[in-house]
Amino acid sequence: MPAALVVPALAVLAFALVSTLAAQGDPPATAPKPAAPAATPVTVGEGAHRYTWVGDWGRSPDGKDVGSTHGCMVIDGKGRVLVNTETEQAVQIFSPAGELLGSWGKEFKGGLHGMCLRSEGGVEYLYLAQTRLHEALKTTLDGKVLWTIGWPQQAGIYEKEEHFNPTSIAVAPDGRIFVADGYGKSWVHAYDKDRNYVKSFGGLGTEPGKMSTPHGLWLDTRGKEPLLLVSDRENHRLQWFTLDGTFVRLMDKGLERPCNVWPLAGGELAVADLKGRVTILDKDDKVILHLGDNADGNLKATNQVGREHWRPGTFFAPHSVCADAAGNLYVMDWNLTGRLTKLVKTGG
Repeated sequence: MPAALVVPALAVLAFALVSTLAAQGDPPATAPKPAAPAATPVTVGEGAHRYTWVGDWGRSPDGKDVGSTHGCMVIDGKGRVLVNTETEQAVQIFSPAGELLGSWGKEFKGGLHGMCLRSEGGVEYLYLAQTRLHEALKTTLDGKVLWTIGWPQQAGIYEKEEHFNPTSIAVAPDGRIFVADGYGKSWVHAYDKDRNYVKSFGGLGTEPGKMSTPHGLWLDTRGKEPLLLVSDRENHRLQWFTLDGTFVRLMDKGLERPCNVWPLAGGELAVADLKGRVTILDKDDKVILHLGDNADGNLKATNQVGREHWRPGTFFAPHSVCADAAGNLYVMDWNLTGRLTKLVKTGG
């Protein structure tokens, strides 16, 4: 073939090859990929208690886990959510959207368990129970310790400090302080507003007024007189006492190891049930419904559930629950790596 005809012939072959590949349907390298279908939002509950599930709420921007969630949650006057963990960030502060705003508490690593928030003279304070250090304490919202209460030697119940392992704290309207020894000998200890020991009540047992792991405390102000509500976890019930420690009543229907409660609108209560669900009670403390109930018994009441088993719409070990002014719920699952969930209220 004459040299002058070689180049045109090669060009024709190249064009033919490209045309053949195009005919076989190979898309150009820059062709956009089809968009993945949007995930369908998961909802739980029904009627006035219908919520949209927001999983992985509260994770850091870089995707790191919160750390072992074994504590309590409260909401301050600004709508921020304060969370206990067992890490050096013992108190973590989140925006309602789940953005980490700050943290503190390196000295309390592995022990901050119970927490309540109280406004005094227009200033908000935290009251906390510290199991590892066997004490209760009061702090500012940014972590300045104002005072501590050690183990109640005056009670004559404990031979040594290590037997006292408080899990919760509550403060009455008149300033009286109540500390629950949930991981110790199952007593509730009462102090006056100046932190002087007053008395102890409860103690291990199943009869009314006795307790087995008084895990959480809350001041119930729904009635004419404030009452102390105790989450009597291992007896699967709630108990109410006067502020002098006299037993009033109990509720033991439809609860699965209640850890703590939080008030909702209309006198209702949200209960963190450790065995895989959050229970909603009406104003008369009757069960309305359960949220996120886990059907797998192997994934209930354990902190060892790996992320591969996390399912939207299902809890495994609710340890704390709280609600904001809009009725949205925030739930802490007891978990080694940390799991926080937001339920956005859509019903009612």
